[in-house]
Amino acid sequence: MTWIEPDWPVKANIHAAVTLRAGGFSQHPFHSLNPALHVNDDAELVEINRKKIVKMLKLPSNPVWLQQTHSNRAIKIDKSAVLAQADASYTDQARVVSVVMTADCLPILLASYDGSEIAAIHAGWRGLLAGIIGNTIALFKADKVMAWLGPAIGPDCFEVGGEVKSSFVTKLNKFGSAFKQISEDKYLADIYQLATIELAMLGITQVYGGGFCTVTDKQRFYSYRRDGETGRMASLIWRD
Repeated sequence: MTWIEPDWPVKANIHAAVTLRAGGFSQHPFHSLNPALHVNDDAELVEINRKKIVKMLKLPSNPVWLQQTHSNRAIKIDKSAVLAQADASYTDQARVVSVVMTADCLPILLASYDGSEIAAIHAGWRGLLAGIIGNTIALFKADKVMAWLGPAIGPDCFEVGGEVKSSFVTKLNKFGSAFKQISEDKYLADIYQLATIELAMLGITQVYGGGFCTVTDKQRFYSYRRDGETGRMASLIWRD
């Protein structure tokens, strides 16, 4: 299998997928379906991988790739969109493909209940802390939105320093439940729980997915924390 299809109760006109590391053309250490140009992979092979993703997922158009910087910037895209610095994209137009790339950070897909609006978010801990989810949801006109959480670093592998926990708890005390102390100034962080708490605070309680671990599942997933130099998975969403 070369992609995961999210299991969530969206309208039938909404489609989504997360590519896995198998089935492409990149060589070690990016083997093999790496769609990221910014990781020092062979650019020609990356473009071939991107074309394969379009073909295998039967995408209605080329994805609108972003230049991700761990920011809280969310942008609205349409068919004329070009590469932009942002960590989330939203669209209310049919046949426009939102995409984010990850290799431990959390990809979040959003869809309005009525199937008219969608978004893809790249949510590392810095983006989560800075409000990337809220900034993306603010672009929606619909009141009711659901979320799907894709493959990310699992809660048993995401070790952070005390300053990370302190930053989250200072923002919202509830975030403290997502951290487990393992030494004097080291914690295990549950990025899925952090995102779920943030989504709930923003009124989104229909949350699906989660339960992956990019670090321990080497066969399916790229992991920056595990491998350092590596490729990326693409999380894509579009609608008819």
